[in-house]
Amino acid sequence: MYDTVSPNRNTEKVAESIGEALRGKGIEVQCLHVKNVDPSVVRDYDCVLVGSPTQAWRATVSIARFLDSLAPHDFSGKLAAAFDTRLKWRFAGSAANGIEKRLSKLGFRIAAPSLAAYVEGKDPALLDGELEKAKKFAEEIARTLL
Repeated sequence: MYDTVSPNRNTEKVAESIGEALRGKGIEVQCLHVKNVDPSVVRDYDCVLVGSPTQAWRATVSIARFLDSLAPHDFSGKLAAAFDTRLKWRFAGSAANGIEKRLSKLGFRIAAPSLAAYVEGKDPALLDGELEKAKKFAEEIARTLL
């Protein structure tokens, strides 16, 4: 699941690229905007990937609220991973690091280190090669799942 806020829909593009790569490995995938996910069904998934644009050094409010809604459930043994989109700037912060920490606190086992997909420009667009990087991230997760 993901949130996306830019007109270019950068985080959505990364999420779709990850989903496409996982499907290519024969893994069933639901790639959903966070507003379309019922928190009660998350415990039925084998693996959850959560992505957000980085805003003010953290995930969007929608992602934070969603993660908060998962707190009453036990996810011990379930897999998860985090990804974000962010400016390639040393002071940009990281939504993915915060998401990964919250997933760990919920009991998820982290399937792969978080992914940062970089954007640039006034109307930020993904840098060349970032969708390919997302596919490699998906391949690492697939190896953990298969």
